[in-house]
Amino acid sequence: ALAWLFANHHDLGLDPRRVVVMGHSAGGGLAAALAIMARDRGQYSPAGQVLIYPMLDHRTGSVQSPYPSRDPGTFSWLPAPTRFCWDCLRGDYTVDDDRVGLFSPALQPDLRNLPPTFISVGAQDLFLEEDVDFAMRLSHAGVSTELHVYPGAPHMFDQVPGRITDQSALDVARALKEFLRREEQRTRNENSVS
Repeated sequence: ALAWLFANHHDLGLDPRRVVVMGHSAGGGLAAALAIMARDRGQYSPAGQVLIYPMLDHRTGSVQSPYPSRDPGTFSWLPAPTRFCWDCLRGDYTVDDDRVGLFSPALQPDLRNLPPTFISVGAQDLFLEEDVDFAMRLSHAGVSTELHVYPGAPHMFDQVPGRITDQSALDVARALKEFLRREEQRTRNENSVS
């Protein structure tokens, strides 16, 4: 889909410098993997990535999880469905080669040169620790990273109207505007140099 957007940007009236990848939950994990793949292939440069409570680590919810065990009694999304989703995505893949960081972005060893990143997650989300850890690793790798942890919010909190959902929508819109503003500024700087 990303290749198609870039290949057809003229017909779509799309500025290829203003493409942002975004996803929620498992889609957030896929968006993160796409940003890694785009960087590695050097073909496309998204202006940013927006990851909403992303599912990034296939070990979460299992006995192999590196994250502290919390009582999932207050979680709206539990370990069993998480395991099911990862099993469906994995198929025959044995998670034992250099593609593991594309399958499970939390295991990507090199996070340098990824696009600016916005991550949001609720404090009562099973994915909290993996999302915070990923944000910290991005920051340590020199990636401009914005992380929001919404107090008391469960997985898929933005599906329920309320103050936190409203705040999240504002935060996402602001991050998107900032990604596009940075890209416009970079283009202006390049044009003034040439």
